[in-house]
Amino acid sequence: MRDRKAPHKEKILVVDDEPRVVRLVSEVLKTVGYQVLAAASGEPAIEMVALEQPDLVLLDIMLPHGLDGYEVCRRIREFSDVPMIMLTAKAQESDMLRGFDAGADDYLTKPFSAKELIARVKAVLQRTQRPEEMVTTPLTCGEIEIDFARRTVKVRGEQVSLTRTEYALLRQLAINANRVVLHQDLLTTVWGLEYRDDIDYLRAYIRYLRRKLEADPSNPRCILTSPGIGYMLACPEGEMATALD
Repeated sequence: MRDRKAPHKEKILVVDDEPRVVRLVSEVLKTVGYQVLAAASGEPAIEMVALEQPDLVLLDIMLPHGLDGYEVCRRIREFSDVPMIMLTAKAQESDMLRGFDAGADDYLTKPFSAKELIARVKAVLQRTQRPEEMVTTPLTCGEIEIDFARRTVKVRGEQVSLTRTEYALLRQLAINANRVVLHQDLLTTVWGLEYRDDIDYLRAYIRYLRRKLEADPSNPRCILTSPGIGYMLACPEGEMATALD
């Protein structure tokens, strides 16, 4: 008889053209109880996501046969919201932003330790699977409209496409509109306890979110910085209909 208390074993797809990397990553993940699938290039990876429906994808950026990790990520996002962690030897912020633009949920720079890999995988799975605190009343903040029930965002009447993580970050700022939210609180709530000191990571996400929401991202008027403290979604008085009313 099947043990009803046995936990669901999450299925993780590893996409990398280096057999040594796939083998090492697979061994680490299997050791802590995950099921592992593997693909060596983009087209098979996209096919496996559609057919196997993994719980998470570890996706290398440098892939052979014409499709790099960014393009694979974009194509997967056309039909799936499976969480994806980009694996790369590149550590520049521009590369990180490009990954976020493609739809990645996280970014892990090679070389990484087994401990770091497991921590990132667990954190991404936890934050994408945990239920959100119920907020249903829409929020209008200047030119930004957030419909929490439908998980949609409009800017100046036009719908804006946000990744799951971008939406979670904006949502946390929105339910605390006109209040500064501490760096550590944003990192812990949106990403998990393992990220609470990764302020550079938060800055990169804020910068990218501003590019989607602000009329002039270099001179932000919506998402404001409180230097050394945190960030605030600034809503003009008299123009704010908040979910907390």
